[in-house]
Amino acid sequence: MIAARRRIGGQAPDNSWPGFVDALSTLLLVIIFLLSMFVLAQFFLGQALSGREQALAELRGQVAQLGNLLRLEQQANASLRDNMTELAASLTAANSDRDRLGADLDSARQSLETSEASLAEITAARDALAARSRELEEQYAASSTALTEEQILSRRAREQVNVLERNVTALREQLTRLEAALEASEERDQRNQAVIVDMGRRLNRALASKVEELAGYRSEFFGRLKEVLSNRPEIRIEGDRFVFASELLFASGQSNLGPEGRAELRKFAETLIAISQEIPGELPWILRVDGHTDKRPISTATFASNWELSSARAISVVRFLISAGVPPERLAAAGFGEFQPIDPADNIFAYSRNRRIEMRLTQR
Repeated sequence: MIAARRRIGGQAPDNSWPGFVDALSTLLLVIIFLLSMFVLAQFFLGQALSGREQALAELRGQVAQLGNLLRLEQQANASLRDNMTELAASLTAANSDRDRLGADLDSARQSLETSEASLAEITAARDALAARSRELEEQYAASSTALTEEQILSRRAREQVNVLERNVTALREQLTRLEAALEASEERDQRNQAVIVDMGRRLNRALASKVEELAGYRSEFFGRLKEVLSNRPEIRIEGDRFVFASELLFASGQSNLGPEGRAELRKFAETLIAISQEIPGELPWILRVDGHTDKRPISTATFASNWELSSARAISVVRFLISAGVPPERLAAAGFGEFQPIDPADNIFAYSRNRRIEMRLTQR
């Protein structure tokens, strides 16, 4: 049993044996009590029956035997308690030895880790010194070679200095001639600068004329579109741009044009094509399509945010206009998400106004 306890090692002391012995003693006492009751019953029965004296004597002998058994069990119980005390003492000593050995093992591990770290540092320092030694040897060899080359170059340089001194005299003469030519060139530059300033003024006047011309076509463009689209309250003109309500063109959270939106955009495209044929080709005009959403966030498998939704809607309009005949080089798409509202209020009416597609005629 002691050997089994030692194999257990660091587990807590097992106190099951004393309890078992106490339970066994209690059981024996119960048995003795029952036997006593049985003896009493036999005694009373023996009084009523013939031969009760003989039965009583037998019962007394049994009681004596049970008493002897009880004393033997009590002695065994005491012996077990002594063994348990010895085992507990042995287990405590084993635990102490285990803790001491564990502490020694931890100390040895720390020492080993420190030694390994020191060895790694020493190894790294040795490798660095070896590399530095090789580097210095290479530098020494290169320096020796360079010194020889420098000596050769020094002799050549002295020869070239003599040649350069002769060339400096010639260059001074050329410099005198160049200064005279430079003065003449500066006079020509002043005359050219005056010509450039005059050309800049003419160019600005031409650009202003083109801007005014484009503004005139923009006014005509807005006027004709207003006549074509004036019967729809979902389409309005604000400043220099046409504003289409998103509900007219798209379903909620979608970027595909609906039938009603296609019909309105087709009329818009026809008017735009008719006006663009009248605009001179040299005017750098472009129709910019801007997509806007309300401030409520969106996150679907198709659109991660309002940025994607507004951009996709603007691109859908541009693609439809291209399919309707508008030149693609005259179109541009932009998505602004919810960050350019025209109504900052926080209600369904403001949300409806902010969900829109804007188109404006501008320059590239």
